[in-house]
Amino acid sequence: MGERIVAFQGEHGAYSEEAIRRHFGDDTQTLPCESFPEVFDAIRRGRATHGMVPVENALTGTVFQVYELLIEHDFRVQAEHLLPITHHLLAPEGTTLEDVKRVRSHPQALAQCAETLRRRGWEPVATYDTAGAARELAEHPEPHTAVIASALAGELYGLVTLESGIEDNPYNSTRFFAIGHEDAQRRDPSKTSLVFAVRHRPRALYDALGAFALRNINLTKIESRPMRGRPWQYWFYLDFEGHWKDPAAEAALVDLLRQASMVKMLGSYPAALGGPNTTGP
Repeated sequence: MGERIVAFQGEHGAYSEEAIRRHFGDDTQTLPCESFPEVFDAIRRGRATHGMVPVENALTGTVFQVYELLIEHDFRVQAEHLLPITHHLLAPEGTTLEDVKRVRSHPQALAQCAETLRRRGWEPVATYDTAGAARELAEHPEPHTAVIASALAGELYGLVTLESGIEDNPYNSTRFFAIGHEDAQRRDPSKTSLVFAVRHRPRALYDALGAFALRNINLTKIESRPMRGRPWQYWFYLDFEGHWKDPAAEAALVDLLRQASMVKMLGSYPAALGGPNTTGP
């Protein structure tokens, strides 16, 4: 296999790139993309071998656009990575905390630091990207201005950290999927992700979920989402503990195929130990 190239949404220094470095290693070649569809297109066209995409945040919930793209493309989830999100207040060298009057960042980052911003009297200014805000401030310094971004962004763009951990909730973290063309090599404990739809009839969802309950398989996620272009019809995103090749899981999936109108396997992959809804220390 050739060199690994991992695509991500955002600019260099984004939290997604930090997840890539922590999961694959600091020397991994990365490919920044403007949007999530561009990440998937980069893999499809061979510009990247893998992608690292956020699928769920502990505070703001599921990133539905990524799941829609997983439905549309025939890629496999090869791993999950849980990244604690630590927001840093960054500014050009020579800036002090007392100088700061306005703070730029992505709207989600600003929202996750809203109480800190209010308490300090800093004006929030929304931008399209955390790392992009850091790059722009480094290239065009403005008085009384700082940004909220990752430590990696500060390192890459030569900004100094005025304060670390300014997020309001210390338990903020994001779950990422590493995706690619092939199935992941099995390493237990495993998790499995899939998407399914049910027929419009009484107890359809009850019967679908019963395929797992009857076999004592623990579900770690179940969430519905409207189908794009099909009003009042829904996808169900489901995660369960175990590998699809486990005998109980295989039997449950055969049962689910009988009950559901559509099932798409996203992949079985090593569970991120220590994270929410996982086994292990």
